[in-house]
Amino acid sequence: MPRIRKSTEPEAKTKRQKIWKVGKYIRLSREDGNVISESVVNQDKILQDEIPNFFEDGFYEVIDTYIDDGTSGTTDIERGAFQRMVCDVKSGRINCIIVKNLSRAFRNSANQGHFLEEFIPLYSTRFISLYQPRIDTFLDPEIVHSLEVSITGFMNEQYAYKTSADIRRTFRHKRENGEFIGAFAPYGYRKDPENRNALLIDEEAAQVVRDIFKLFCEGMSKNGIAKRLNELGIPSPIAYKRAKGFHFECPQAAKSDGLWCPASVARILKNSAYIGTMTQGKQKVVSYKVHQRKSVPEDEWYVVENIIPPIVSRDIFDMAQSLHCRDTRTPPGGTELYLFSGFIRCADCKKSMSRKTSKNLTYYVCRTFREKSKSQCGNHSIREDILESAVLTAIKKQIELVSGLEDIIEEINSAPVVNTESSRLNDLLKDRKRELEKATGLLDSLYLDWKSGDISHEQYLRMKPKLTDQVGQLKTAISHIENERAKLANGVDTQDPYLTAFLKYRNVQTLSRGLLAELVKTIYVHENKEIEIEFNFQDQYQRILEFVKSNESNNRFNSAEQVS
Repeated sequence: MPRIRKSTEPEAKTKRQKIWKVGKYIRLSREDGNVISESVVNQDKILQDEIPNFFEDGFYEVIDTYIDDGTSGTTDIERGAFQRMVCDVKSGRINCIIVKNLSRAFRNSANQGHFLEEFIPLYSTRFISLYQPRIDTFLDPEIVHSLEVSITGFMNEQYAYKTSADIRRTFRHKRENGEFIGAFAPYGYRKDPENRNALLIDEEAAQVVRDIFKLFCEGMSKNGIAKRLNELGIPSPIAYKRAKGFHFECPQAAKSDGLWCPASVARILKNSAYIGTMTQGKQKVVSYKVHQRKSVPEDEWYVVENIIPPIVSRDIFDMAQSLHCRDTRTPPGGTELYLFSGFIRCADCKKSMSRKTSKNLTYYVCRTFREKSKSQCGNHSIREDILESAVLTAIKKQIELVSGLEDIIEEINSAPVVNTESSRLNDLLKDRKRELEKATGLLDSLYLDWKSGDISHEQYLRMKPKLTDQVGQLKTAISHIENERAKLANGVDTQDPYLTAFLKYRNVQTLSRGLLAELVKTIYVHENKEIEIEFNFQDQYQRILEFVKSNESNNRFNSAEQVS
């Protein structure tokens, strides 16, 4: 029988004393506000005072302090200091974590359970929480499985949920009222010192915004504008905010070199804040636990007009948006856009026409014919100087027509009775409603015809989409006609946008991209070199013609009275 040899060494000498390498974890969230007891300084003082009570033998060393300031406890991933602490545990740099209470370490019961029940035991680490429920996983490893710890985790999570819901509700209310809730004002504005939810114009940056819109509408490309601003030494929006002392951070900030680029110019040109419109809520976080942001559909944005002081006029803003939508190219090495870039198309294939130079003359030619297939389209081409002259002449003719309409409208509005009804629109509306009633009836009876055996299932499936599409088109047409009638019912005056847009160019002698953007939608070139211009304001033009036509009898009556 084997004998067991007992050691004669004293027990104290056989046990190796464990040295605790302590990491203090501190977290302060924005939701804590100015609560003094939760401040970073206060938490650190409490931890420092209490640490010796857990290590009476003195075998410990405070290795590091991990601070997440202004960070939610609902997720571990976004807490930089917490993640650094986890890495130090894995590497063996620390083997003891101490916190003030569980809510400082966790606001997510699932994360709490994983950390205390799996991570801490896996890496033989000691976890200490000072306040109720008091936890020391070295002295009482089973405490982490207690009902009290689980309930505390659940209550901490519910607190985070309620706080998040309250904040979202407050933000929604502010957005609906047009109150600015962003951390930094848009470039060109500054926060009102007396009301942090209101914006005032920052005149220094606002002048740069005005110059950007002006240069773009005059024909300079976004790339050309960026180069010009850089040559003048004007700092980019990110550099400007930092120069003003703001700790500005955004996804583009890390890569910013302080210079303007076409993308930053484009963001300014598309920002409706510059005409006084507050647009917020374009993105939202997934939930109070998942802090990733996702885009929100445009119809769910919070848009409040005329709530902040505008920097540019609506006319110049709309002109810039029109130019944005066009296919634009600049000359190689140049900064000015070609005059007709984005405006000129082939009348047959409807594709943009390309610009080429031959024998010191510049032409626009059909891209389909020139680059793809001569059998797919004809040889549409026109000289640029001829095109420019023809377009200028057509615009002058249109302005003369508008000027004549202005005189007629003034005469109509001076009559004792002004007719705002259109017999054509009324008749058209009756016809479309009659057609809709018929199509709806056919659609309703189609199912019964199939079930009764009058038509086959294949016929039913073939006819249903056609009738459904017809009903949809008729409803759209009726809505459009009713809108036209409603607009006509308000009458027409000489301040109509269609009239004012053309009449302000009454003495035009040369073309510019700004003028084209405001007046012209598309220029079509036919194979016989004839051009067809589709002007903007077509709906307004038709409405004015309806108004004039419906008042022709009044006009003739007034003229007869004047003759007699």
